[in-house]
Amino acid sequence: MAGPGVRVLSIQSHVVSGYVGNKSACFPLQVLGFEVDTINSVQFSNHTGYNHFRGHVLDDTQLGDLVEGLRVNGLDRYSHLMTGYIGSRSFLEKVRSVVQHLKAVNPGLVYVCDPVMGDHGKMYVPEELLPVYREHIVPLADIITPNQFEAELLSGKKISNESEAVEVMEWFHEQGVKTVVLSSTDLGQEGELVAMASSIANGSKTKLQIHIPQLPVNFTGTGDLFASLLLAWSHHTNNDLKKAVENTLDTMQAILRRTLDLARSEAGPITDDSSLTPRQLELKLVQSLDDIRTPKPSIQAKLRH
Repeated sequence: MAGPGVRVLSIQSHVVSGYVGNKSACFPLQVLGFEVDTINSVQFSNHTGYNHFRGHVLDDTQLGDLVEGLRVNGLDRYSHLMTGYIGSRSFLEKVRSVVQHLKAVNPGLVYVCDPVMGDHGKMYVPEELLPVYREHIVPLADIITPNQFEAELLSGKKISNESEAVEVMEWFHEQGVKTVVLSSTDLGQEGELVAMASSIANGSKTKLQIHIPQLPVNFTGTGDLFASLLLAWSHHTNNDLKKAVENTLDTMQAILRRTLDLARSEAGPITDDSSLTPRQLELKLVQSLDDIRTPKPSIQAKLRH
C-alpha cells in the first residue's frame, strides 16, 4: 500500500471504451495502493486513433468549478498531482492556477507532468500551448515525462545524440524540475528505443540510460501509463530513480507484450501486425494485474557519469 494520506489528483483525458488518459493511468495507481481522484479534460467515446469518435471537452470554467467544489468541502489536499492531455490554452492556464493552489494547501505535493503535445515531429495540440507549458507549467513540475519531440519543443534544443539529450535534461533541471525522464528517444539501434533519465536529490545528480525493446506496432495510452507507473514507483522506492524507472519499464514491457500477444491471438494466425485494429491493440491492463503489482525484472538501467 502507498500509505495514509497518499492521494492523487489526475487531470487528463477519459474514454468510455478502451485505455488512454485517466482510464490508462488510474487502474495501475489503485492497484499499487493509491487513492485516485480524476478530472477528465475530455470525455470521448474512444480514443482518436479509431475512424470515429464522439464526446465533450471540459473548459477552464468547468475545471475551476470542480476544484472550487473540492476546496469548499476540504477535499483539496493531495500528495500528488498528475496532468496529461490538455487541448486548449485556457484550460492549461487554469491548470497552472490549480497546481499553485494545491501546492499552497500541501507544500509537499509532488506534481507529475506529462506534457502531451505531439510525437514523431508532429504536434497534435495547438501551438499556443507550447509557451504556457514552457514558461508556466514546467517550472511547477517535480517530475516530467516528455518524449523526445516534446522535450525538443520545450527546451528549444534538438536531440540527435546522447550528449544533446543530457543537455536537454539539464535545461529542465535549470527550470526547477527535480526528475526528468525522456520516455522514448530514437537514439537506439534498429528495434530498440532509448529512454534517458536524470534526477537531482540532496545536491547530487543521477543520470540513467535505458535500452528498451521496440515492439512492431504502435500502442495508444502508453505515455499515460508510463507517467502513472513512474509516479507510483518513485513514491514506493523513496525516489530511487534507477529502481523506479526499471519497475516502470518492466511493467510496461509486460503489458505491451501481453497486449500484442492477445491481439495476435484474436486476429488469427494469418494476419500480420500491420492489420491489427485499434480495438485489438487496446492495452490489456486488467489481464496484467500481477505484472502491475509485482514487476518481473527485464530492463536494466545503466548509470551515466
